[in-house]
Amino acid sequence: LRCWSNIPFLTVPLSRAHGKSFAHRSELKHAKRIVVKLGSAVVTRGDECGLALGRLASIVEQVSMLQNQGREMMIVTSGAVAFGKQRLRHEILLSQSVRQALHSGQSQLKDMAIPVLEARACAAAGQSGLMALYEAMFTQYSICAAQILVTNLDFHDEQKRRNLNGTLHELLRMNIVPIINTNDAVVPPPEPNSDLQGVNVISVKDNDSLAARLAVEMKTDLLIVLSDVEGLFDSPPGSDDAKLIDIFYPGDQQSVTFGTKSRVGMGGMEAKVKAALWALQGGTSVVIANGTHPKISGHVITDIVEGKKVGTFFSEVKPAGPTVEQQAEMARAGGRTLAALQPEQRAEIIYRLADLLTDQRDEILLANKKDLEEAENKGILALPLLKRLSLSTSKLNSLAIGLRQIAASSQDSVGRVLRRTRIAKALHLEQVTVPIGVLLVIFESRPDCLPQVSALAIASGNGLLLKGGKEAAHSNQILHHLTQEALSIHGVKDAVQLVNTREEVEDLCRLDKLIDLIIPRGSSQLVRNIQKAAKGIPVMGHSEGICHVYVDTDASVEKVTRIIRDSKCEYPAACNALETLLIHRDLLRTPLFDQIIDMLRVEQVKIHAGPKFASYLTFSPSEVKSLRTEYGDLECCIEVVDGVQEAVEHIHKYGSSHTDVIITENEQTAEFFLQHVDSACVFWNASTRFSDGYRFGLGAEVGISTSRIHARGPVGIEGLLTTKWLLRGDNHVVSDFSEHGSMKYLHESLPLPQRNAN
Repeated sequence: LRCWSNIPFLTVPLSRAHGKSFAHRSELKHAKRIVVKLGSAVVTRGDECGLALGRLASIVEQVSMLQNQGREMMIVTSGAVAFGKQRLRHEILLSQSVRQALHSGQSQLKDMAIPVLEARACAAAGQSGLMALYEAMFTQYSICAAQILVTNLDFHDEQKRRNLNGTLHELLRMNIVPIINTNDAVVPPPEPNSDLQGVNVISVKDNDSLAARLAVEMKTDLLIVLSDVEGLFDSPPGSDDAKLIDIFYPGDQQSVTFGTKSRVGMGGMEAKVKAALWALQGGTSVVIANGTHPKISGHVITDIVEGKKVGTFFSEVKPAGPTVEQQAEMARAGGRTLAALQPEQRAEIIYRLADLLTDQRDEILLANKKDLEEAENKGILALPLLKRLSLSTSKLNSLAIGLRQIAASSQDSVGRVLRRTRIAKALHLEQVTVPIGVLLVIFESRPDCLPQVSALAIASGNGLLLKGGKEAAHSNQILHHLTQEALSIHGVKDAVQLVNTREEVEDLCRLDKLIDLIIPRGSSQLVRNIQKAAKGIPVMGHSEGICHVYVDTDASVEKVTRIIRDSKCEYPAACNALETLLIHRDLLRTPLFDQIIDMLRVEQVKIHAGPKFASYLTFSPSEVKSLRTEYGDLECCIEVVDGVQEAVEHIHKYGSSHTDVIITENEQTAEFFLQHVDSACVFWNASTRFSDGYRFGLGAEVGISTSRIHARGPVGIEGLLTTKWLLRGDNHVVSDFSEHGSMKYLHESLPLPQRNAN
């Protein structure tokens, strides 16, 4: 804790030697000294008369939050002219109305013309009011603010520069936020061509150049320039092909076309870029972003400091590979080429990948060994996740078998005709299967997921972006290399891309114009985070795998322990492992119940008692904290129910709609359970572990979906396809089918073409 004026506030560890800007967005969280430049369009209202108070209050709140973390915040603000214009207009209107009333003797006022107001006069009238507003807002967060007005001369005069520098350092030392503005009441017009004369000289002719000059003078870590556009575009914003530039590098300005200036203010985007590059050259990182958008302005500054992909980040370090946006575009183009291949060609790619998994087994296992050793040395993974990270010869062999199943079953997946209808004479309609587009699959500690998902994407003709966990980096690299080697036999290497940049998952989930479906493979927390972050992109998957096994009174003694042991102990980290065991009340204190408990003890399964089960016991195991718990380890909950109806109700209340099982010899009871449990997979006398794409004969799966739209349960090739409609006509127009038209609708179903028997 640090304290100022007896007010404690939290701090974050912030330290870096100034002189070199941050290379990556993720490093911005280490910024200690930050300048926030507020453009005129951010501070002023749409009518340019007065301030956007709500927006300004939000900015002050964010700056205060960062200040209270121990950062040193400075604000370069516009708005004095607009605030003064509002005050002077009011005074002029009031003065004119009094004179008109005196001269005319009438109470009704006529239209009054307002003279053009000189900007310097407006600035003089508005500066005090603007500062008073800032002071009132910062006071709400127990932060003091101080005003500093500067001109270009203050930077050219060495003594004034030292005075300004000393004043700012003293204010920052006392935890005061300096509010800096050009003294527009006296500032002279800028001299032509006097800007950007080198590292040590920049003409202060607007607040963009002022912010850049100030940032370098004060050895600032980060300069945030807020305007009324999202950032820097490769062509004027609003044009059809305009794309936001995520990272801008020195030298790239030659490929950028600048648009017009904002509705207010001295400088346009070109001035901002010049100022940003000058600051970058002086060792200050820069982000240009939108400070006016109602959906993001409330957290735009804090998002930038947290390293989120907001606006345009200026960096001197250009990565060797493509950006994630470029990778997504490459995946889409490659996916379309992939979909245009013959089914036999796509199958050939998958067969080749299956062969490579076994042929290159030693190289794969060596890379996986590096991942395991690094994870164990760092202690970053729990035992269940280490098991998921581990590859073995048997796993690779199973993967190869699964891939060959996918290849064999994918012959007619893309372009398959689902429906044919004769709309009218010579007007035929078909519904055919097509790829979804570009898939983003995010997976944790599961390198075996990469070839599985790649094969399914190839079979379904989809482009694929893969984002694996850094704990499996070596394994993922070699598996992706082998995937691209297989794709190369038909020239579609770019269809599957592995994201190796420092992209945050949340940033990937915002690429709604480039990605069509997100499939998370990992912990329930990962899935929930992705579902929350993905705005505009559908997410297919399940957040939890709370699977139940209900043991009925008519259960077979021989089947019960085998099914329970397999469901819980065969692979406890899997999402389809048993988590809650429901026991019929009549089975308590019977030999069957004792056998279940003895088996779980032998397998070293930790038991948690549900509330009802605990009430039957004198000395019970630890009572469960929640009946909605996915343990992912050798632990499970036992609860008691009165019958199949209560078992179904319990599953609906506490389950996750993943996989649920009944063990019974009573067919009527079993059918009731199968029909009434509303889960993606419902089994009778079979282990929960059968809920798997490979075991279902799908070859592999991209995941298990518990959603109710599109795909549900283990998702194979079919779940990665959508449809389109093909209409073939001969000079048909709708008017021919009107009441007095010459044609009539037939809507006759036509037979489907014969499917490939192989």
